[in-house]
Amino acid sequence: MNKYITNFVWLMMLFFILSFSSCVRSDSQKEASSQWNGKKVAFLGDSMTDKCRVGTTCVYWEYLEQLSGVKPFVYGINGAQWNGIYQQAITLYKERRNNIDAIIIFAGTNDYNGNIPIGTFFTEKMEKTNHHGSMVMRKRREPVINDSTFCGRINKALSYIKQKFPTKQVILMTPIHRGYAQFSKENVQPEESYCNGCGLYLESYINTLKHASLIWSVPVIDLYSLSGLYPMYDSDTIYFHNATTDRLHPNEKGDLRLAKTIKYQLLSLPSSFE
Repeated sequence: MNKYITNFVWLMMLFFILSFSSCVRSDSQKEASSQWNGKKVAFLGDSMTDKCRVGTTCVYWEYLEQLSGVKPFVYGINGAQWNGIYQQAITLYKERRNNIDAIIIFAGTNDYNGNIPIGTFFTEKMEKTNHHGSMVMRKRREPVINDSTFCGRINKALSYIKQKFPTKQVILMTPIHRGYAQFSKENVQPEESYCNGCGLYLESYINTLKHASLIWSVPVIDLYSLSGLYPMYDSDTIYFHNATTDRLHPNEKGDLRLAKTIKYQLLSLPSSFE
């Protein structure tokens, strides 16, 4: 009798183990039901997005392909600033037209390092307008479209994207914190505790991008705060290319951390509107 009871107990334990294991799935299996699985996503940006893999053997969008099942189409160019985002958007439209589901833009750190003035998003002037049947004078604002300021560059790129891709999901991502980098004797980039040539710190550009998301009605993933990457401290150099010469570009561990952060933010956003 005890033998039968023992066998029964083992069979029940095996049943519960098999039942539980059927509910436990890998990340890739979990994402099979994600709204991003199989979606075609264009990535615009700078060296952290470039297919040449600066400082890493696997870029964040490659990890996202594994984690979320997205199909990446990469247009990022090493050294690009926001005026380059406009050019990348033109290339994207020429190559794919509407054959894309979403556009993710990851840029801004090179505008800060390049001493690009922030400027303003709008100019204002007084104009007549009809208010309840009466003509009145009101201030009216119009977007600044130029390549000489950070705001003007953002406006130019997003204005083009909004007009050419009106049915697509468009997402901004803020730059991460900037650490020290020395690529040559002539190319030395201080870490972010130093202001740039305009007397501005990096968070001024981060806040400008956040404000752009309000103006242009596009969501923003704030990697500056959400990623947890902080290359000014030696303890964080495990996530960066080289502790001595390149704390600017994440390594594989850093890109994986970025990808995991982006993955869970994307789950809260629609992947397509068609």
